[in-house]
Amino acid sequence: MSMFKPSILTIALATAGISSFASHAQEEQSTAKNDVEVIEVKGFRGSVVESINTKRFSSEVVESISAEDIGKLPDSSIAESIARLPGLTAQRLDGRASRVSVRGFSENESATTFNGREQVSIGDNRGVEFDLYPSEIMSGVTVYKTPNASLDAEGIAGVIDMQTVKPLSKGERVIMFNGQLEQSGFDKLNPDADDKGFRGTVSYIDQFADDTIGVAFAYNTMSSPNQEKRWNSWGYPEFDVDGQNYSILGGAKPFVRSSTLERDSAMLVIEAAPTDRLNMTFDALYVDFTDEKILRGIEVPFAWGQGTIDPSSAVVDAESGFITSAVTQGQRVVVRNDYEERNAELTQFGFNTKYDISDDWSVEFDASRSEVERQIWSIESYSGTGRGDNNGVADNIGYAFDGGNTGAQFSHELDYSDYGLIQLGGPLTWATSKALNDKYGLTGLPDYENTAQDGFINAPEINDELSTLKLAASKVLDNEYISKINFGMSYRDREKSKKSEGYFMTLSGFSVDNPGMVSVPEQYRLGSASLDFIGMGDMIAYDTNALVNDGYYDLLQESLNEPKHLTRSWTVQEKVTAFFVQADINAELGSIPVTGNVGVRYVKTEQSSQGYEASDVNGLVQAIPTDVSHDYSHILPSLNLSFAIDEDQTIRFGAAKTISRARLDEMHASLETSFSPGQPDDSGNYWTVSGGNPKLEPKEATGFDLSYENYFDAEGYFSAAFFYKDITQWIFDDNYTVDLSGKPNPASGEVPPVDQQTGTRSSKVNGGGGDLWGYELALTLPFNIFHSSLDGFGIIASHTGVEQDIQDHKGNEYELPGLSDQIDSLTVYFERSGFQARTSMRKRSDFKGDIYGAGFETTQVDIKGETIWDAQVGYDFGEGGVESLDGLSVTFQVQNITEEPFVSLQGDSDLQVRDYQDYGRTFLLGFSYKL
Repeated sequence: MSMFKPSILTIALATAGISSFASHAQEEQSTAKNDVEVIEVKGFRGSVVESINTKRFSSEVVESISAEDIGKLPDSSIAESIARLPGLTAQRLDGRASRVSVRGFSENESATTFNGREQVSIGDNRGVEFDLYPSEIMSGVTVYKTPNASLDAEGIAGVIDMQTVKPLSKGERVIMFNGQLEQSGFDKLNPDADDKGFRGTVSYIDQFADDTIGVAFAYNTMSSPNQEKRWNSWGYPEFDVDGQNYSILGGAKPFVRSSTLERDSAMLVIEAAPTDRLNMTFDALYVDFTDEKILRGIEVPFAWGQGTIDPSSAVVDAESGFITSAVTQGQRVVVRNDYEERNAELTQFGFNTKYDISDDWSVEFDASRSEVERQIWSIESYSGTGRGDNNGVADNIGYAFDGGNTGAQFSHELDYSDYGLIQLGGPLTWATSKALNDKYGLTGLPDYENTAQDGFINAPEINDELSTLKLAASKVLDNEYISKINFGMSYRDREKSKKSEGYFMTLSGFSVDNPGMVSVPEQYRLGSASLDFIGMGDMIAYDTNALVNDGYYDLLQESLNEPKHLTRSWTVQEKVTAFFVQADINAELGSIPVTGNVGVRYVKTEQSSQGYEASDVNGLVQAIPTDVSHDYSHILPSLNLSFAIDEDQTIRFGAAKTISRARLDEMHASLETSFSPGQPDDSGNYWTVSGGNPKLEPKEATGFDLSYENYFDAEGYFSAAFFYKDITQWIFDDNYTVDLSGKPNPASGEVPPVDQQTGTRSSKVNGGGGDLWGYELALTLPFNIFHSSLDGFGIIASHTGVEQDIQDHKGNEYELPGLSDQIDSLTVYFERSGFQARTSMRKRSDFKGDIYGAGFETTQVDIKGETIWDAQVGYDFGEGGVESLDGLSVTFQVQNITEEPFVSLQGDSDLQVRDYQDYGRTFLLGFSYKL
């Protein structure tokens, strides 16, 4: 097999994602025509070859996934594909791979771009949830593990760039139809749920006017069901048994969830090249995303409930100090029928033009606008045997852990599927809302106070807007060391706002004179849902959303007397101006060709935040607007070198200073303040202040990469890499004293005495640092190198090990969120004569991850490692020789074959489970037809 030394043009094309196949390089370079091996493989193997070439000819250390055709990425989820790349992994959200970690860093430490432009996010922070993006409209993804100065996004972990097709590069008309039926492995866990779904895509690519105008369009629609059996604990307090304290279950909130993700997406690309020197591209993306969830379960108070725990029933695991089983008598529970909708709409437009002024000079202009709006409407509906703490029939409830981390099994005596026994209304007095008590005249009535909450609605909203502009130029040099100089500037203007709100639900007609429960009306009854998986049997199931929409509940804003909604509401603005200069290297060190780039990027950031300073004054909220600004700048040098030892072997070296900006929910200007006259805290302060820190600056690190790559075959390579990050600044929680001289007490309006004018401030702060290092091993091995009879067989495998030594600003050990110290992936495939089969595994060890907590506030928990297996078989009739069905292929997939659960912990013992989420398997049957 003859190879070729990649020229500047080939490298540039490959780096830009325009040319990934060796055969494309052949078309571009007539002088190298006879030296390039044309690889005639399609399907999954074609995607493998394209990904290898993207990696091989890049100036940076990259990983990529590619599609031989639009709509044909190797997985139904783009996040699943990304998570199998070396050094990358994903965290599941409601059973779907969504948040991607790179080399031990969480999703907030990597930047995500779309056609090179930074992306907005439907979450509270910067990290992109990849299940928003349909794989069917993407042509590929490139992950930059080392940056260059021209990349318009910053991230310590790297940059993930999603790409659409370039229609003029396709060179032919393509009309493709994709369809897929989906079936969840569980039968319907809720009677009103879906366990079957579908997705469909139509895509069109064509060229006109003598191939000077190209058009690509794709439309995708999806309705994807997902079901879950979830165990969730409240926590694990201490309980005395024979004079010694042990951890015991405080309470639990297990439920069955049925959800349907509906997503409509449209992508349009128009490319024009009226002359050989001018190229213009317009692209647009629209995504309409709705995730509907039905959740039913029983909240079981235990140590934190009303019942009496018999110490003699407690069984203690001496090794962990945990009570594995116990019985509580006289306990009242809350039967929950919840409904949630998460709606998001993404719109994005971009325009790019490149013009070659001469053979040496070229210029580029790029502009884009993107926006995402997200609304959540999450309803909790309560029911039970009687209103308030002391009414209704009580139960005797026991729990027992089986020694694993699957949660507890319960024993009970009542029938929770009895509509005569279980009625609408609040069975426990949880709410302490002054506004709610005043509205219903309950204030000062001990038997009725705090009994008016029959449900609750969380309704946070997010809006994220981003405008970008880039101007750049390049000059080709006739120089034995530097082949080209690139320079330019970019500007990004981003504004993200969050509005937090909640509503107390009270049954219409409730009053002191009419405080009873209400039977579920017949027209809203849906039978029962089974909670056999936790031993609680059947429970009543009713249509909560319809009850709310039909006026069976009165709503009252929680923000009237709860400051947290104002302190969770904010706007953050960022204006980032960057200038860069970069030199492309094309030299020789002795007889070894050396390519790469060296550059520097200057980044100036102006940030501001608007919010509220909220206080509780006599049970009601008092708020003052806040507005804080801050600016900072960074100089970010970078170096990428590739040493071509021979035609097959390359050594790469990369070094760069990088930054990751603070999470948006950490850098807002909203505060909650309180004053306690005569009651100083442990620090001797009388004020308490908590909230965001709008003067946070980015995390900083200097990274080094060294890798060896051996491209021993057109379809195979081996690489070994070592990476190191010197982290000089991170972000941590802190409590510190602040001077509040002259600040009046919100309750009285008077300034406190001089010795009571200091406060304890809780927020995030910059500081600390340390080291992160690791290695990556990756192998793509086609078996035909051993014998021609094995043509079509192959494996793709990678292993990553990561270590860290990080200290916070006070010198304490700190564990980075998202860091798994071991990451593995494996794909075994066969593809020949139209038949395709592959099975894939991705594995990660324990890590800390972000989930949505109470009120949809981001909460960090300890998450157990997981191993997830998927499999796919298919047949391409055209490749199989069936000419009458040329263009048609069918596939069958099974996801999460081993039913791997998602498990998070809430203590030192594996028995202290916070969440155990069992999603079951998913089955997909699909087809693709290309005209």
